[in-house]
Amino acid sequence: MKIQYILFIMLISFCALPAQQSLQKDVILTSGGNLEITFIGHGSLMFTYKSQVIHIDPFTRVGDYSKLPDADLILITHHHRDHLDPEALIEIRTDSTELICTQLCSEQIEGGIIMKNGDIRTINGIPVEAVPMYNIVHKRDNGEPYHVKGEGNGYILTMGDKRIYVAGDTENTPEMKSLKNIDIAFLPMNVPYTMTPEMVTDAARAFMPKVIYPYHYGNTDTSRLVELLKDNPDIDVRIRKM
Repeated sequence: MKIQYILFIMLISFCALPAQQSLQKDVILTSGGNLEITFIGHGSLMFTYKSQVIHIDPFTRVGDYSKLPDADLILITHHHRDHLDPEALIEIRTDSTELICTQLCSEQIEGGIIMKNGDIRTINGIPVEAVPMYNIVHKRDNGEPYHVKGEGNGYILTMGDKRIYVAGDTENTPEMKSLKNIDIAFLPMNVPYTMTPEMVTDAARAFMPKVIYPYHYGNTDTSRLVELLKDNPDIDVRIRKM
């Protein structure tokens, strides 16, 4: 692991855990019932839908998972420590929890359902699609991308009449830009590991999600994204504490 990535993890580790009562939540109306989104921090999210609790990339540096509900479903986008955190999994994983992960993640955790880019599975009645996530521009000193194509997944979940895309750590790839009928998109915005606001704007104008939540944005100025997309009234940019 290179020095730059180690410093990134150290920076996160110094962040205070948010008080659970202060976590922001949004409610999205779907044809199958309400989807409640809890914004935990960094790349960590929690969805509640039809009495199911879905955790995405749980990470103990940004949330106290001992105080959050157990998971019916866990989605892990990739094997980096701020997305695959064994300590968080211990707190929320039960014998009945379904866990979706990648091949590399399966080398660190047992009992997961491995999904590859392009796979589609229905888990607990929820269709889940695995979308490639990777870097094209941003690379390590040795020329290797921070995230290599094929090693990680973004996920599209269909809940009622809504399609929710959680992109993982990625740039504005051709696969992202060719997506269709996305209602809600969680797009990362943290250079050099993911996208600049300009990259997010490029992707958004290509696949036109109805709502964008920038996430995994670190110290990025989120107002820049709002400014860039101000002339696209069909895209609702929502800034939440992440």
